[in-house]
Amino acid sequence: MIAVNPTDSSAVLAAFGALGVLAVVFAESGLLVVGFFLPGDTLLFPAGVLCASGTDGRAPLELWQVLLCAAVGAVAGGQVGFLIGRHGGRALLARSPGGRLEEAAGRAERLLARYGYGKALVIGRFVPLVRTVLHPAAGALGVPVRPFTLWQVVGGLLWSQSLVLAGYTLGASVPQVDHWLLPLVALVVLLSLLPLAVEVRRERRRRRTPPD
Repeated sequence: MIAVNPTDSSAVLAAFGALGVLAVVFAESGLLVVGFFLPGDTLLFPAGVLCASGTDGRAPLELWQVLLCAAVGAVAGGQVGFLIGRHGGRALLARSPGGRLEEAAGRAERLLARYGYGKALVIGRFVPLVRTVLHPAAGALGVPVRPFTLWQVVGGLLWSQSLVLAGYTLGASVPQVDHWLLPLVALVVLLSLLPLAVEVRRERRRRRTPPD
């Protein structure tokens, strides 16, 4: 039996290929404590790169398989997360070491309140940490099933497919780009954290501004 670190995107791709993408994206899209520590952006982008270039002499991943598995994982994970939130409620969202999960749930709640269901469910897919708790939070807050399903599908497809295709485009355009996967993954992490940093900065400004 092969032991694979699920937080290591390279190990997941090497061991399970496209099925690893499906499993990790599914968990990261709504399984709360489990998905909170799994790679999302840092799995999809390298998977796209390897679809174009392969690595270590192995055949590249099949692009259509990775796209399909990423889409299924994102959409199914989001829907399951919604059901978890609807039946588990706020008590489940509050159970996390140090309150990190509860804090992310608060950000997800503010995102829903500020932008409405549609924009929040699409934008939230691109924000690490928030992405994992957004769907359970929507279920706990009583977001109607139909608009939730519509917009979480749109957001899930935009997020998963765009990252895979971005990686594939880079892998097809730059020779031996797979040798630079670690720096590329680090760059993806930094870029994916930018929306979260902006939201945190706005929240701090809001707290410092005295009410009228």
